[in-house]
Amino acid sequence: MDTPPLLTNKRVAALFYEVSELLRIKGEKFKPQAYAKAAHAIETLREDIADVSRQGKLEEIPGVGTHLAAKIEEIITTGRLEYLENLQKELPAGVQELADLEGIGPKKALILNRELGITTRAGLEEAAKAGRIRDLPGFGELSEKNILRSIGAKGKSVRFLLGEVLPVAQDIVEQLAALPQTKQVSLAGSLRRRKETIGDVDILATSPEPAKVMDVFCSLSSVDRVLVRGPTRSSVVLNTGLQADLRVVKEDQFGAALQYFTGSKDHNIALRRLALERNWKLNEYGLSDLSSGKKIAGKSEDEVYRMLGLPFIEPELREDRGEIDAAKSGSLPDSVPYGSVRGDLHVHTSWSDGKESIRAMAEAAQSLGYEYIAICDHAKGPQFSRGLTEEQRARQGKEIEQVNRTVEGIEVLAGVECSIGEDGTLDAGNAALQDLDVVLAGVHSGFRMPGHEMTQRMVAAMQNEYLDIIVHPTGRIIQQREPADLDLAVFFRTAAERHVFLEINGFQNRLDLPDIHCMKAREYAVRFAIGSDAHTRDNLGAMEFGIATARRGWLEAKDIINTLPIRDLRTVLGS
Repeated sequence: MDTPPLLTNKRVAALFYEVSELLRIKGEKFKPQAYAKAAHAIETLREDIADVSRQGKLEEIPGVGTHLAAKIEEIITTGRLEYLENLQKELPAGVQELADLEGIGPKKALILNRELGITTRAGLEEAAKAGRIRDLPGFGELSEKNILRSIGAKGKSVRFLLGEVLPVAQDIVEQLAALPQTKQVSLAGSLRRRKETIGDVDILATSPEPAKVMDVFCSLSSVDRVLVRGPTRSSVVLNTGLQADLRVVKEDQFGAALQYFTGSKDHNIALRRLALERNWKLNEYGLSDLSSGKKIAGKSEDEVYRMLGLPFIEPELREDRGEIDAAKSGSLPDSVPYGSVRGDLHVHTSWSDGKESIRAMAEAAQSLGYEYIAICDHAKGPQFSRGLTEEQRARQGKEIEQVNRTVEGIEVLAGVECSIGEDGTLDAGNAALQDLDVVLAGVHSGFRMPGHEMTQRMVAAMQNEYLDIIVHPTGRIIQQREPADLDLAVFFRTAAERHVFLEINGFQNRLDLPDIHCMKAREYAVRFAIGSDAHTRDNLGAMEFGIATARRGWLEAKDIINTLPIRDLRTVLGS
């Protein structure tokens, strides 16, 4: 069976990211960024990279020249990259075994080897249990706990990015919903809660003919093999390697089952405690009286929550982070609706490392119903050789004016994405920034600075009077790069005081600022901008994942500046 395009592109990008990290560990100056840029471009391709290779167009990918094109050909042809394997062999004995553990990676593995002489998982487990790891740079007490969890799991757990899984799962739901035998169908589990990574897909349905629904589910084109085929429950493995489970339940149980299988586990435990206080029992079959055995509720989730004395709690909030108490006191957030964002404030074009023209991105945004879009290509600097000089930005501004004159129904804003230097300065002069509609800045190198230095770097950047938005604030890449070490209290306080907005980057492997940090920043009255970081038209859809992160972070529409109409947005931005 052919490998899906998503996995093909992701595989090539993952290998390039690992090369970048190993080269950075070796102290190389320019090669790491070259591989990282190429990896990012490959991730954002709409086409299957194998098709691009067959067409002889690899070198048309931003950041890919003759040398890297040959490396891509090698991966496509053999499934491996000899250059990466040679870099791995240069690591000290045992380091690669440590690096394969979830949450460690090559850099931390080298620190463990250099500082503590650890070469085996057994040695790592012993050091973690003895508390000898927590004081190492880049580690902590939580790191020790995570290391022990990873060792117990005997390697990396298989988890998929929300942005990879959701479209596939939604397509399955749509196909099942179209069946005449299906009465109700819904996603459940961590996917319904929109967690950033997903272990498997849970789907619930009701039907008077469950066998027919199971037949269709098990024979979908996206199914690779069937694990279990039962009358009311089946499990399959999809072409992507992801497991999907379908349960068909009775109509009067659907609400209770949906609540139960949505989770989270801790949220459900809290609800069961509330039920027990009333001498009731809550499980996947319904809410019932322990004394009489009579069923009280179960047909809908609303009914279950209402009987427990609570308003409906949005799935994204169900993590036992205070939502039960907030529901009791009437202080749940009015979660930002998925359709409330009026424009995208972080979009790239072919002027720098994007693939589309300004007009193409504007027209695509218009088709999504947006009122505005901000073109924020990179400034030219050490990290972005294809970034724009001041003269190029001026020419781009003329093109934006032309698009605004000829494309109706959407306003294109002129912006830039600057890099924040290690001293906190931006790689574009204030004279060039003052006439732009929006100025973005983020860290693109030097992610492993000590916490106090990284915090000062961010604080210094926010002193720039023209800076509007800090993009991908922690710099993390999910499953690939840990977030920067920041004093979040100082960071959030400064952002609020300087009226600098923090981005929630919707790109599937970023989702940065993470949801838990959004909750904390909200306490400091920080405001946010959600951006897709789109490099192609298709990438604009990443906005949905940014909104999901905002909802999980308890944010409301009023917390997010791009829920504002364009006139009010311009006032907020001071443009």
